[in-house]
This record gives sequence, C-alpha cells and structure tokens, in this order.
Amino acid sequence: MTVLLLIAVGALAGTLGAMLGIGGGIVLVPALVLGFDIPLEQAIPASLMCVVASSCSAAAGYVHKHLSDIRLGLSLELATVLGAIAGGMVAAMVAPAMVAVVFGLFTLYVALQMLLLRSPRQEPAAMDDYAPANYPLGISGSFVAGGLSSLLGVGGGPLKVPLMAYGMHVPFKVASATSNLMIGVTGAASVAAYALRGHLKLALVSPLVVGVLGGAYVGSRLMPRVPTAVLKRLFAVVLLVVAGQMLWKGGEGLWPSILK
Repeated sequence: MTVLLLIAVGALAGTLGAMLGIGGGIVLVPALVLGFDIPLEQAIPASLMCVVASSCSAAAGYVHKHLSDIRLGLSLELATVLGAIAGGMVAAMVAPAMVAVVFGLFTLYVALQMLLLRSPRQEPAAMDDYAPANYPLGISGSFVAGGLSSLLGVGGGPLKVPLMAYGMHVPFKVASATSNLMIGVTGAASVAAYALRGHLKLALVSPLVVGVLGGAYVGSRLMPRVPTAVLKRLFAVVLLVVAGQMLWKGGEGLWPSILK
C-alpha cells in the first residue's frame, strides 16, 4: 500500500511539476515529510532525484514541440549549477528544523507570487517571436535558484519560471518548458552531495520515480492546452497550506533551542 501511495504522490508531483516547470519537488518534500514521516534529510535527495526524472520525461517532449529555449537554458544553467554546489555546502551545516522553516517561507513566497503578481505581457502568437532581456538579472537569479534547489530540494523551478517570464520577458510556457530542461541538470548536481552523505535511499526513490515519470509525461502533453493561470491559482492554494504545515513542523524543532 505504501509503495502504491508513493507512486501516486510521484505521479501528482510529476504532472504538476511538468506543467508548471517546477519539477515537483515543492510537492514531494512536504508530502514525504508530513504524509510519510520521512526525515527531511532523506526527503530532499529523494525529491531531487525525482526532479531529474521529471526533467528527462518532460523536457524531451517540450524540445520536440519547440517550446524549450535551449540557448537561454544553457546560458542560465552554469550559474544555476554553481548555486546548487554552494547550496549543498550550506545544507550540510544547517539543522533540519531550520531547513523546514526556510522551505515553509519559500513555499509561502511562491504561493503569494502566483496569486499576486500580475500576468506577464501578452504572449506572442508564435512561441519563438520574442527576445530574452535582462541577462544579468537572469544569471544572478539562476545562481540563487540553484542554491535553493540544493538546500530545499525544489529544483529551482519556482524561482526560475517567474524569473524568465517576469524578469526576462520570456513567454510563460517557454519559461516553463525551459525550466524543465534546466532543473534536471541542477538536480543532478545537487543530489550528489546528499548521496555522498548516505541520505539517498533507493527504496524510497524507486516508487517515486515510477510515478514521476508517468506524471511528467502526462503533464508535458497537457501543458500546451491547459490555461496556466488557472493551474497557478489552484496550486497556490495548496502551497499556502503546505507552507503553514512546514513552518509549524520546523518551528516545533526550533522553539526548544530558542527558549533555552
């Protein structure tokens, strides 16, 4: 039963991750910690492995449909990988409760961002009829996204998609597809640090990856057809609940040390 539930959770995360360009980690980490009582230091590398699987499944379809901007993705990925390495080094020195609080705050930020930010300018009729702007902002933001990917196991997509769409004037669906292309590389760089510390559990990862691969396949085919604004608002409500849960769980671990 637990294996089937893990496959189902992976499928849900893969579908949402592929459609929104976030890799699914922002769903998987709280689901594993809160729903399956998996330690955070094991949930994060499992999530990162699923981010890699989601990227492999979804990115192939987006490249085939010419939705991914490969040149833009390669330009931003170097900074992202450097940020992921830095995040992995920081993660080794941070208590799990602190990581939970950071994750909760980050999730809250993503939810409010989805709900409150104005929509990007009207997308062009052809997805290749645009020119990315503000490359310095994109590169510095990608470094931060890579660090968050390694620290929180979320793939960096929740930051990179709005960064490209709002900051670099890239059509939202292109930003989502390009993020899916990048997060696999970022996740692979991030998970290595956790694997070396023995936190990567294959018994946990295997059923999740099965679900994520199937979900990402479905999500990559739904994304061009489904209004993204509707999905973002529905997902934001879920993220608000998750943020509250993670902040509560992290606070339980931090308050005793603070009150001493």
